[in-house]
Amino acid sequence: MRTLVCVQQLKDAPLAPLTTFRLGGPAARLVTATTDDEVIAAVREADASGTPLLIIGGGSNLVIGDKGFEGTALHIATEGFTLDGTRLELAAGEVWTDAVARTVEAGLAGIECLAGIPGSAGATPIQNVGAYGQDVSATLTEVVAYDRRAEETVTLTNAECAFSYRHSLFKDRPDRYVVLRVRFDLEDAGGLSAPIAYPETARALGVAAGDRVPLAHVRETVLGLRAGKGMVLDPEDHDTWSAGSFFTNPILTAAQYAAFLTRVADRLGPEVTPPAYPAGDGHTKTSAAWLIDKAGFTKGYGSGPARISTKHTLALTNRGEATTEDLLALAREVVAGVHDAFGVTLVNEPVTVGVSL
Repeated sequence: MRTLVCVQQLKDAPLAPLTTFRLGGPAARLVTATTDDEVIAAVREADASGTPLLIIGGGSNLVIGDKGFEGTALHIATEGFTLDGTRLELAAGEVWTDAVARTVEAGLAGIECLAGIPGSAGATPIQNVGAYGQDVSATLTEVVAYDRRAEETVTLTNAECAFSYRHSLFKDRPDRYVVLRVRFDLEDAGGLSAPIAYPETARALGVAAGDRVPLAHVRETVLGLRAGKGMVLDPEDHDTWSAGSFFTNPILTAAQYAAFLTRVADRLGPEVTPPAYPAGDGHTKTSAAWLIDKAGFTKGYGSGPARISTKHTLALTNRGEATTEDLLALAREVVAGVHDAFGVTLVNEPVTVGVSL
């Protein structure tokens, strides 16, 4: 087996600086790869030796335990932005929000409402990243990945990625695929955005749902909305020392939703109507942020080094001196409180490493 000699390697390497939470212990070994070949070589070496492997991109969706990771952490730092007409290809290590800005500058629509989302391009299909009425699955055409089982590079179509709400084939099989490149087919609408689909975005823009707006205006508006919720990275703002939304919006069956409405009426009064959105097959999606707030966990909740953001109840934050256990204790308190109040169990959105709720 060949030993990696062309990539940066560190032993007992801190991982906290590679995450937006700035939490977590060290990795036994940290490898930074800047080409697809280096990524594949590092994965193959770990698999051949039976070494546990942790893939890190932008670190915006990771909660790493205080004890760290006893294995190889592979930091994907590949670069590549290619536009061919409306077709976009991004290397997995490309900074996502920078890539969005460049597509807006090029006059292409389809991902402008995903501006400001921290992390790398390679992570976007894993979580089926979405915000303000857009999901990457709407414009993504292919994912190039290394298949660890077949030991070969494969190209998966949109359908093969099995996208659903904040989920995909890659999230379902985290130990099989390593994303190398993502491809999109965007829209040239003469410098205008895709039809505005999200009510909050439409209100902020002063337009009706379905209208198109100049791309740059949409991007700046979305960045403003995100910044107001502490969801645009700022090293000086502890409200952004987070993973953004810590919980996914619950999707309830008809029976679960009926029981939920009963709990809402009992707790808040029959005149209160919770947020509700059709989620297909008789399911209803409600708002995790609303649940957290109405269960008593308001903005800024907490007295320790891990607290709810002062700007958004859906973000749990490190106020500067927190440990991962501090964060998890807060998360567990919120989950238990929401369940006690409304009978709904919140599910964490970030990936946990060496720990769980």
